[in-house]
Amino acid sequence: MSVQAYILIQTEVGKAASVAKSISAIPGVTIAEGVTGPYDVIMRAESPSMEDLGRTVLAKVQAVPGITRTLTCPVTHL
Repeated sequence: MSVQAYILIQTEVGKAASVAKSISAIPGVTIAEGVTGPYDVIMRAESPSMEDLGRTVLAKVQAVPGITRTLTCPVTHL
């Protein structure tokens, strides 16, 4: 079973659209959209394991220019 997570992203002013576009191109990212509120972009990612999620997906996301902070929320199946 794969691991899924929502990542809430804060960006520099005026960077939400370019950040969402860049993130959408990262393998493992299933959706990235600009939103209003305390976060500027919300994305969903999927990976075979939590380690893969951290190493491959999140490392690439945090390298995208314009991001100031991320909050990762793994999906639980209760």
